[in-house]
Amino acid sequence: MGYHSLQQCVEHLEQQGQLVRIEAPIRADLEAAAIQRRVVAAGGPALLFTKVVDCRFPMVANLFGTRERTWLMFRDGLDAIKQLVQLRSDPLELLRHPWQFRGVPGVGLSMLPKKVSTGPILAGSTTISQLPQLRSWPHDGGAFITLPQVYTEHANSPGLKHSNLGMYRVQLSGTHYQRDTEIGLHYQIHRSIGVHHAAALAAGKPFRVNVFVGGPPAMTVAAVMPLPEGMSELGFAGALGGRRVRMICRPGELPIHADTDFCIVGEIIPDRLEPEGPFGDHLGYYSLAHPFPVMRVKEVYHRNGAIWPFTVVGRPPQEDSFLGELIHEITGPLIPEVLPGVRGVHAVDAAGVHPLLLAIGSERYMPFLKAGRPQEILTQASAILGQGQLSLAKFLLIVAEQDDPQLDIHNIESFLRHLLQRADWSRDLHFHTQTTVDTLDYSGSELNAGSKVVMAAAGPPRFELATQLPSDLSLSDGFRDPRLVMPGVLAITGPPCPAPSFDYDVSRAAHRESRQAVAAPMEQFCAELSRASLDRVRWIVIVDDSQFAAESLRNFLWVTFTRTNPATDLYGVEDFVADKHWGCRGPLVFDARIKPHHAPVLEEPPEITSRIDSLAASGGPLHGIL
Repeated sequence: MGYHSLQQCVEHLEQQGQLVRIEAPIRADLEAAAIQRRVVAAGGPALLFTKVVDCRFPMVANLFGTRERTWLMFRDGLDAIKQLVQLRSDPLELLRHPWQFRGVPGVGLSMLPKKVSTGPILAGSTTISQLPQLRSWPHDGGAFITLPQVYTEHANSPGLKHSNLGMYRVQLSGTHYQRDTEIGLHYQIHRSIGVHHAAALAAGKPFRVNVFVGGPPAMTVAAVMPLPEGMSELGFAGALGGRRVRMICRPGELPIHADTDFCIVGEIIPDRLEPEGPFGDHLGYYSLAHPFPVMRVKEVYHRNGAIWPFTVVGRPPQEDSFLGELIHEITGPLIPEVLPGVRGVHAVDAAGVHPLLLAIGSERYMPFLKAGRPQEILTQASAILGQGQLSLAKFLLIVAEQDDPQLDIHNIESFLRHLLQRADWSRDLHFHTQTTVDTLDYSGSELNAGSKVVMAAAGPPRFELATQLPSDLSLSDGFRDPRLVMPGVLAITGPPCPAPSFDYDVSRAAHRESRQAVAAPMEQFCAELSRASLDRVRWIVIVDDSQFAAESLRNFLWVTFTRTNPATDLYGVEDFVADKHWGCRGPLVFDARIKPHHAPVLEEPPEITSRIDSLAASGGPLHGIL
């Protein structure tokens, strides 16, 4: 069975050798996060920091930092969830194999939240400033909760059945918030909390919010699961955790998770927006300060022996990469049901997840004609881009299963090679302009705004791929150091653009003023390239440092897809427009340089690096862990 509490989980992981106690004093400001990043990279254990400087609450990190530990924590619930997914896809399986699914009725019971009148969470109270003040990156705008579970209900149909539990960023401190009485709440587009907020505003009712931190780990996973609207996160947490979620329900109050470690009770202040951020985010850049709602704090509860869990986000892979694997394992079998004809979708972690999707579809339109070009997979691409958070993708690369039934969607280099051998840039590029992208993606010119492109490939191989640099490659002034990343793909260092700014308004103005200055050398570069010398080169990516980009596929994916906005940053050799369709007859050229409107890259301060090095040295508290 699952854990009753986070404390029980911590004790079990320690018994299994999956958690280590750190007794040395550690600061929540920058130090704890730097240690977390190191231990994730090393594939190390979960860490319990028992002496947090200037804070009486211990902190636990890296609970989900390895696949082994994540699967250990949910060893019972995962099988139950997989059975539910299997029955949803084919309900007749229950009749065919009733003994195999004998535990399903019990799972169904665990999905029903249990109403209680009190619980461990009400044992103590504190204030916001007494909570761990975690700051992960040097330019973060204040302290943040990085594993919050934000609970809300619909104003017109309140109750557990219509609740939403989501992981939305919470800023605990900053110059725009009154100490201990106000915190910032950041949520992105395509999130169910937005529906609840809009309903409360329309009804003229207070929008009440409870923020849970800690509790059984199943609640954390439920908060990040991309469940269909209307499906209960509390029910999912019950099934994954193997026990009903206990919610304290008192008249006139928003329910509180009885077994969580901390709960911040409050409501959104009407007509009040304040700059939230900056915050070092999961694409590997800062998300900048933007106006977001402010929450008035009424109470802060904690249980006896409360532990503060946290994570750190940054350039992938981080701890959330393993949560992503867990989510894929649970939801992957549902893809063909939700998206007919689609055999698989892979949100590429190394590219920041939302910027790049790979997909395998089916070509079944009039098979007797053997058209040898994308047809049905274009319809499937539209369906993918209309599906929940998948709609935030910028680049969707889709191929036909029939061309290679053994193609592994998670073998990224093989997938790209398959696509590059087949896609014709004169017809197989399909743009969506002036549309929405991830809130955290600054490659577009405005918040939430950018473009998308579908690259589709079907039929037999048409193109050979270069395995060495073209011998007669001639580059424009300012472009240098060409390197082969993989067959058919070159990285070239381009002239630098002006540096980004932390001031978003300044960044946008700089983008408008410099757009032509950024584009002009790219247009000249493409015009001067000889198509004849590039007949086996399919992609050319202009970057700030071609050595770094070509060093590994991971580097290449991160640089290429986090720094490009398809509509403005894709060029082509011998490009053309015909019937409002843009294409090119030669290589496709990406401008993946850092531009003035982009967000700054995350960098660890040298003094923090030195501090962690000393803790990891012989005789230090982290020696043997890092």
